[in-house]
Amino acid sequence: MQPTAPAMAKETDVLIIGAGPFGICLAANVQQLGLDYLMVGKPMEFWEQNMPKGMYLRSACDWHLDVSGEHTIEHFLAQQHLTPVDVEPLSLEFYRSYVQWFLAQKQLNNLPVYVQQLDQQADGSFIAQMEDGSLIRAQKVVIAVGFKYLVNVPEDLLTVLSAGHFVHTCDFVDLEQMRGKSCLILGGRQSAFEWAALLAEADAKAIHLVYRHDTPAFAEADWSWVNKIVDAMGDDPDWYRNLLEAEKKEVSYRLWAEGRLKLEPWLKDRVSGENVHWWPNTRMAASTVQPDGTINVQLDSGEQMVVDQIILATGYKAAVARVPFLQSGNILPLLAVEDGFPELDESFQTNLPGLFITSLLAGRDFGPFFGFTVSVRSSAKLIGRGLVGKG
Repeated sequence: MQPTAPAMAKETDVLIIGAGPFGICLAANVQQLGLDYLMVGKPMEFWEQNMPKGMYLRSACDWHLDVSGEHTIEHFLAQQHLTPVDVEPLSLEFYRSYVQWFLAQKQLNNLPVYVQQLDQQADGSFIAQMEDGSLIRAQKVVIAVGFKYLVNVPEDLLTVLSAGHFVHTCDFVDLEQMRGKSCLILGGRQSAFEWAALLAEADAKAIHLVYRHDTPAFAEADWSWVNKIVDAMGDDPDWYRNLLEAEKKEVSYRLWAEGRLKLEPWLKDRVSGENVHWWPNTRMAASTVQPDGTINVQLDSGEQMVVDQIILATGYKAAVARVPFLQSGNILPLLAVEDGFPELDESFQTNLPGLFITSLLAGRDFGPFFGFTVSVRSSAKLIGRGLVGKG
């Protein structure tokens, strides 16, 4: 039985679920297009609560949020008599200050409340039940939830980890609590080394980095080719999906090589202290919780260590079925999904007319670039085109 829309539901043409960079950029473009919309969620909450102080980003000043090209990072800098050279690499604090400025300039229509359940009605419209009990009826919905629900914990690690005695990087951002303590980081890419650097600067007693591959090179990543591809997709949205499988793998590997086979050079000195230990080409073989709460860890190399905390720097993985407000509604059973990704058309619309999905969950049809903020403008441009009915 299809749920019906109560008369007291708030009405909007476009409901944007998610208030991170993808949602904010889209809301600004939808507003520019003159559409009636509402963005729900707490702006940049994940960036504020799930990323540690002192973190630096891999993006540059050209990864801004404005489709119109007006309120760019360079414009923000110019008002402060600064240039990109003065602020790159971008700190988390700087980027958040840019987004706050962007929000102030755009004055977006935002409701800082979470969606609890999303349903599609018999007439094709949508009803969102909010956590505060209010209801929103929308003709079209865009899901731009980012990474919050997509934490990746590999199955093979679960067999050697003690339940309740490990935490993902995004849930472990108060690094001062590790002062004088020891930790093990599982993972050997950028986030693992960044957490290691910040933990070392927080005076952790010992930091062990355990990863199953060679140590990536400390070398500056080249993202310039990515910008060209992603910007061009605004005019050719089918570019990635029309590639041969071998070509998709080649593009994905090239991006992977920049992001995964390289570590930013500004990290090297910060992870070279005596309290940071690298364990390349190594896996954790077992872990046992001691009576005092510490964890005895055995590596497959035979080495053993005792740590106070295990941190997983294992990234994120597309799994649309893990979005909570879809689990509780009637949409998920109707959604066409492959390998965790929803199937999308050239405007990011799912097989359910009026329902659009972007960010990391768009990777199947638009490529791995959509896990990065470099793609927010192309995403907003194409979804905006779909919302106004232009193919």
